[in-house]
Amino acid sequence: MKTQFKKSIKFSLGIAVITFVLAAIFSIFSTYLLDDVYYLIGIVIVFTIVFIGVISDMLGIAATAADEVPFHAMAAEKVNGSKQAINIVRNADRFASFCNDVIGDIAGVISGTASAIVVLRITFMLGQSDGSTLQFVISVIFTSIVAAMTVGGKALGKYFAIHNSTSIIFFAARVISLIERKLKVTILPVEKKTSRNSR
Repeated sequence: MKTQFKKSIKFSLGIAVITFVLAAIFSIFSTYLLDDVYYLIGIVIVFTIVFIGVISDMLGIAATAADEVPFHAMAAEKVNGSKQAINIVRNADRFASFCNDVIGDIAGVISGTASAIVVLRITFMLGQSDGSTLQFVISVIFTSIVAAMTVGGKALGKYFAIHNSTSIIFFAARVISLIERKLKVTILPVEKKTSRNSR
């Protein structure tokens, strides 16, 4: 129990540090992209951030719903991505935590900040000042649209994640495998862990 608790603390601290770094990077990058950008491009950027959040949430759910048995058959035939898929499923809790809590939550925070910048751009374009009634109306409408897309998208993503978990995880694993082979890096270090099906 003590060993598991220590591992949990270590993982939690690691995730907190990674979240801090990624949030800072994404925040700076999104603010840079939105600086003096045309408002329509800004809207596209906001929706792209929302899309990233939805996809990451879907990946996290798919990892917890997937069964590793089909991937063992693929691994026996040496199919690219099968080993990464097995590793994802075996470490579903960590993978889901990274996708849902780190990427998903960061996307939510950044989309909110980006939305505020876009609303300000639209307000100024219409010749209104910051704090005007028009800005308030635009802010309410745009924020509601972003929230609806986020919640609706995640609800749809969860449905696909639960019913197509094997396909989704295999696709993600193949992308990871391709990146690892091309860049000669290890994104998912292999951990010797007992299969969920043998427990």
